[in-house]
Amino acid sequence: MIDAKRVIEIAERHLESSDMFVVDCKITPMGEIELLIDSDTAVKLEDCAALNRAIESELDREVEDFALMVASAGIGSELKQLRQYRKILGQSVEVLLKDGVKILAKLDSVSDDGIVISYEEKQSVEGKKRKQVVQVTKEYRWEEIKYTKEYLDFK
Repeated sequence: MIDAKRVIEIAERHLESSDMFVVDCKITPMGEIELLIDSDTAVKLEDCAALNRAIESELDREVEDFALMVASAGIGSELKQLRQYRKILGQSVEVLLKDGVKILAKLDSVSDDGIVISYEEKQSVEGKKRKQVVQVTKEYRWEEIKYTKEYLDFK
């Protein structure tokens, strides 16, 4: 069976001179390889096709049959690399915590420990009868987060 590490190594070698990077690689028992890439700027269809050809040229179909698909990690897909988080600093994200709470917020910062997000929330304020909308800034550790996705607001 083709090893995901080998596919990633081949891809990273071919992407070295660009601003693109490997996000994820999944291989099914049937030999279907899905390689997701991203970029600090943009991933073009031609980039995916060129990388697909480069990887195929280094894998031997005579030894093992496989189906390879190289794709861009699109908007709405889960962020998996710190580099992806850094690319969207200051933008809207959807964060699902492991306790089931979903938060729509602005990504303020990212570190090796986690992320800092800010959002508006209705809270009780002393001296006020009704809850008031207040700006909340919170830090979440990676262990608390199930996933984070870029969020597009069409309002």
